[in-house]
Amino acid sequence: MTDSDLIQITTAALAASAAKAGAHLTCHAGCHQCCIGVFPISALDAHRLRSAYELSPKRATIQQRVEAAVQRLTPTFPGDPTTGLLDTEDPAFDDFANDEPCPVLDPATGTCDLYEARPIPCRTFGPPMRTEDDGLAVCELCFTTATPEEIAAAEVDPTFLSLEEDLNAEYEQQTATQSPTLIAWALR
Repeated sequence: MTDSDLIQITTAALAASAAKAGAHLTCHAGCHQCCIGVFPISALDAHRLRSAYELSPKRATIQQRVEAAVQRLTPTFPGDPTTGLLDTEDPAFDDFANDEPCPVLDPATGTCDLYEARPIPCRTFGPPMRTEDDGLAVCELCFTTATPEEIAAAEVDPTFLSLEEDLNAEYEQQTATQSPTLIAWALR
């Protein structure tokens, strides 16, 4: 399986969820609440972003935002700011950079400058996803009038998550890279 296969499978799972969600899933271009606050990304996500970034006509603009983000975040980075390896077990991570905009977010349009290459967590935010504590998480802007049954009916099939985990482990082994990291470090 390749990263392209993973993206196809993920896209299909999300499309099925969106069809079941109907009007309850209010995500749209320009809505970017989910682009505020940092979150860990895998080595494979970082690779996909870097590849798109290298070819992006907006590279110089993105680079300015990346450099500014790294400068702001380095002093309190929970992990190794030199390598960008994030320590999600560090208690400081829970409150780290929750108001930091993604450096790939275009502040003028509220859209992603590398949308087609976005990480899996970006692709999956919004629709109902099962969390570690067995609850269903949704974007607070979506499903505001849905019943618990309607939310449950639109749950994303999580099968792709194990595929992502396997593919990322294979990628890390082949490339001797580690994760997780943050988008700003993936693009610096």
